[in-house]
Amino acid sequence: MLTVDFERLGLEPGMTVLDLGCGAGRHAFECVRRGAHVVAFDADLVELKGVVQVLAAMADAGEVPHAAGAVALRGTAYELPFPDASFDRVIAAEVLEHLPRDDLAMAELARVLKADGRLAVTVPRYGPELVNWALSKDYHAVPGGHIRIYRRSQLIARLRRAGLRVLGSHHAHALHSPYWWLRCLVGPKNEQHRAVRLYHRLLVWDIVKRPGATRIPDRLLNPLIGKSLVVYLRHCGVERD
Repeated sequence: MLTVDFERLGLEPGMTVLDLGCGAGRHAFECVRRGAHVVAFDADLVELKGVVQVLAAMADAGEVPHAAGAVALRGTAYELPFPDASFDRVIAAEVLEHLPRDDLAMAELARVLKADGRLAVTVPRYGPELVNWALSKDYHAVPGGHIRIYRRSQLIARLRRAGLRVLGSHHAHALHSPYWWLRCLVGPKNEQHRAVRLYHRLLVWDIVKRPGATRIPDRLLNPLIGKSLVVYLRHCGVERD
């Protein structure tokens, strides 16, 4: 399920996009479907191999527009191997909460973004994430796990210090918050718990079918318990369209 709103990101065919910390590639795949030239970038080689396989399957299925393309690269968010002002759009979804030096990563995001480009940053929302931490240490205290919980004001202040200006924000995935509270309550690794399996089945149904029975409650609850905070930014001094 996508966390970034692509209409608010303003992605257009032919644009260059960096998906930093692409993970399994959900946002990179959507960018390709919309005709962009995408760099799927991550430190995890296993994840990147999966991304490459899915991109190849998309191409075989005719899901990649003629002018679009993608590459997968491994590296660190602290030293991106790209020149200044390389990308029209940059996405960093659920990445910064994992990084000890998030300030360095934010500076790199700003550096590779074009002067008139846009950046979307998503992180776990403070309230729902705080509940997860309170319910289970195993949820976050693992290698590569979450090392901080951002308040909205704190995240925005750090991004501003990197030379970025906020265009807007919203919350996403309200139905996912109770799911993770349940996971933390029964043990994050206990995926076979009956309640967890039933809730997961509901989320898969929501993602695949997008029925009103789940989409409407999710939209109404997002301002209250949306699991992710999504912030859209530009370089300081660039005016809103």
